[in-house]
Amino acid sequence: MTLGSVPPKFKVSIDRDQCMDCGRCIENCSYGVYRREGDKILIESRKCTGCLRCVAMCPRDAITLTEKPVDYRSHPLWTREVREDIIKQARSGKIILSGMGNARDLPVVYDHLLLDACQVTNPSIDPLREPMELRTYIGKKPSKLKFRKTESGEVELETKLAPNLKLNTPIMIGHMSFGAISLNSQLSMAKAVTELGTYMGTGEGGLHEALYPYQDHMIVQVASGRFGVNIDYLERGAAIEIKIGQGAKPGIGGHLPGEKVSEEVSKARMIPIGSDAISPAPHHDIYSIEDLVQLIRSLKEATEWKKPVFVKIAAVHNVAPIAAGIARSSADAVVIDGFRGGTGAAPKVFRDNVGIPIEVAIASVDQKLREQGVRNEISIIASGGIRTSADLAKSIALGADAVNIGTAALVALGCRVCGNCYRNLCPWGIATQRPDLVSRLDPEIGAVQVSNLIKGWTDELSELMGAAGINSIESLRGNRDRLRGYMLDEKMLEILDVLPAGA
Repeated sequence: MTLGSVPPKFKVSIDRDQCMDCGRCIENCSYGVYRREGDKILIESRKCTGCLRCVAMCPRDAITLTEKPVDYRSHPLWTREVREDIIKQARSGKIILSGMGNARDLPVVYDHLLLDACQVTNPSIDPLREPMELRTYIGKKPSKLKFRKTESGEVELETKLAPNLKLNTPIMIGHMSFGAISLNSQLSMAKAVTELGTYMGTGEGGLHEALYPYQDHMIVQVASGRFGVNIDYLERGAAIEIKIGQGAKPGIGGHLPGEKVSEEVSKARMIPIGSDAISPAPHHDIYSIEDLVQLIRSLKEATEWKKPVFVKIAAVHNVAPIAAGIARSSADAVVIDGFRGGTGAAPKVFRDNVGIPIEVAIASVDQKLREQGVRNEISIIASGGIRTSADLAKSIALGADAVNIGTAALVALGCRVCGNCYRNLCPWGIATQRPDLVSRLDPEIGAVQVSNLIKGWTDELSELMGAAGINSIESLRGNRDRLRGYMLDEKMLEILDVLPAGA
């Protein structure tokens, strides 16, 4: 006896009275849900992933998609998801992969943090009429400045400043590699950050030649697999990031399925075409903070100490002492990736069960660095589940200097978060290397959409700051007085160092 089939996740139907039989659903669905037999379009609902490409492209709104049309007998413990995961592994004996971020129905701490506002005694600020300083600098800051007078009587700065990245908005785009996403996706985001005066990451996939014109706004990444890493790559980046961990899969390395390693990807990553790109769990030259110091200094030596070096870690229970060690390691910024961080491919069990929320990680790291008197030694960049400008403002108030966005930028390009990124079939041309699918994403249009998102969030951040009586991003950073917790337990409020609502 076999296990048989499982109930379909989606039911796709076509209103035959509305349908004009144009075949666009067939052309647009890369998963093979639709096919033509004779003069009729037939549907295989079991193949549907819920990407909604067919719904978006139907000229007559004739397609309807229903989630979970047939379900199992309900049970509070043995849910549909649990049962289907068991069936998949009973059939395959393999690890279950998934894309995007944590999909469990867990409380979002951001949604229980409220921003405070000023009214009478401390009036609010009108950002339309008064200047708002949103520029921020990522890198080491001196604890004090020394000046000297020249023979001509002019005052000169004597303190040697470390290299910093100047951001016109505290929003950057995180690392999504060429391979995990398409070149057109990267081009869209690179054009946007260049226009806005901010930065994006290359991911661990090297740097495609088409991105060279935007290299002054690219942060190159050195991950455990060292894909694409050579001196030319390092010198082209505005900064360098060492990836130790990732929020979607703390404690393990990366995995790019061989189906996505096209000729162009293989050239950028310096690996054979069609081979799986597997990054080891650890860097095999880093087993202590001293080893990390050596790599950071080696990268700085290789680039003549002209570029800041960041270290990216996953948000885990001991994230604060880890960050404190990194602050003393010659690194210029620590990137903390929360458990809701997205990914192209990760074991589902890691994605949904390992790591901690970014909100508590930011607060605990900021507090630890302040206690040890090294907060100015390093910048904090938060990522992993930043969905709105309110999340951005709350992240900075908890202690971040800036945030990285990833999934939000992909949604701006058209992503519907269907979670099938690893299959190389993305019908929106985002998480795929198939030329016919990649061509669906126009980098010029994509750049406008990503730029509009970041502009909109930046304007909303100005409004939120103005309501709080704050006119500079520096005054918001770590200003927990501007936050209140609602329906959070006492211990959580203590970790966040936030007062309850009404206090």
